[in-house]
Amino acid sequence: MLIAALALAAYASYRLIEPYLGPIVMAFIISLLYYPLHARVEAKIPRQPNAASMISCTLLTFIIVIPVLVVFTSIVHQGSTFSKDSYVWLTTGGAKEVLSHPITVKALSLIEQYSPFEPLDAQAVVQKIAAAASKFGAQLLNISARLLGDATNFVISFMLMLFVLFFLLRDHKKMVSAIRHVLPLSRSQEDAVLTEVEQVAKSAVLGSFLTALAQGFAGGFAMWLAGFPGLFWGSMMAFASFIPVFGTALIWLPAAIYLLLIDQWEWAMFLAGWGIVVVGSIDNFLRPLLMQGNSSMNTLLIFFSILGGLHLFGLIGLIYGPIIFAVTLVLFKLYEVEFKDFLDNQDQS
Repeated sequence: MLIAALALAAYASYRLIEPYLGPIVMAFIISLLYYPLHARVEAKIPRQPNAASMISCTLLTFIIVIPVLVVFTSIVHQGSTFSKDSYVWLTTGGAKEVLSHPITVKALSLIEQYSPFEPLDAQAVVQKIAAAASKFGAQLLNISARLLGDATNFVISFMLMLFVLFFLLRDHKKMVSAIRHVLPLSRSQEDAVLTEVEQVAKSAVLGSFLTALAQGFAGGFAMWLAGFPGLFWGSMMAFASFIPVFGTALIWLPAAIYLLLIDQWEWAMFLAGWGIVVVGSIDNFLRPLLMQGNSSMNTLLIFFSILGGLHLFGLIGLIYGPIIFAVTLVLFKLYEVEFKDFLDNQDQS
C-alpha cells in the first residue's frame, strides 16, 4: 500500500510540474555544467550559501542575457531589413525575372513534360507570388507580435529556470545525498547511474548547442560573403541544424539556387560547396564527437536518441532522448553484473 500510494503521489506531483518541466530540466542541466564555477564562488564565502547561490545566478544572467539581447537585436534589425528588401524585390518584378530565366524555363518545361500533374503556369506563379507579397506587409505586424510573445515566454521561462537553479546550486550536496539515500541501489550502482546521467546530460547540451553555434557561424560567414545578411541567416542556420536530415540545407540550398538564377554562378557554387563540405562536416563529425564525450553510447544510439527525442518531446528531446537511452544502458549493464552467474550458467547449459 505504501509503495502504491507513493507511486500515485509521484504521478500526481509529476502532473503538477509537467507544464514547467522544460525550465526545470534546463536548470538541472545548467547546474551540472555550472557547478564547478559555483563551487569557487562558494569557497570564497563558505558560510553564506544563499549569497553564493545568488551571486552565481547573477553572473549566469549577465553571461547569457546580455549577449543574447545584443545578438537578438541585431537579428531583428537584419531580418526586418531583409524582409523589406524582399518585399520591394517581389513587387518590382524580381520573381518574374527569375521565372523568365533560361534555367527556370527549361526546368519548368521538363516538369511539364514528365510530371503526371497539371503543367505549371509561370504567369500564374508570378501572380500568386505578387499576391503573397502584397499581404506580406500586413503579416509583418503579426510576426512582430508573435516574436514579442515568444520573447516574453522566454523571459518567463528563464526567470523560472533561475529560480530553480538557485536552489539546485545552494542545496546541491543535500539533494545528491537524498537521491543516493532513497535509491535502492548499492553505492557503486548509484555512482554508475548518476555519473552516466551527468555525462550524457553535459554531452547532449554541448553536442547540440555547440554544433548549432558552429554551423550557424560557418554558414553565416559564407552567406555574408555571398552578399546576404550574415548574422540573420547564420542564426537561421543554427536553428535549422536541429531539424533532422535536411538541417542547414534548408537555408543555404535555396540561397545557392537564387544566386544561380541571377547569374552569380560563382557564388552559387561557393555557397553550395561550403554548405556541403564545411557546414555538413561540422554536423557529421562535431556533433557525434561532442555528444559521445565520456559516455558509453555509440554514434548510432546517439543518432536514434536524438531523432526519437525530437519526435516525442520537441526541441527539449535533444536532451531527454540521450538521457533516457543512457539510463537504459546503465541499468542493462547493472543487470548483467548482478545476474552474471545466472547468465553464465544459462550460456553453458
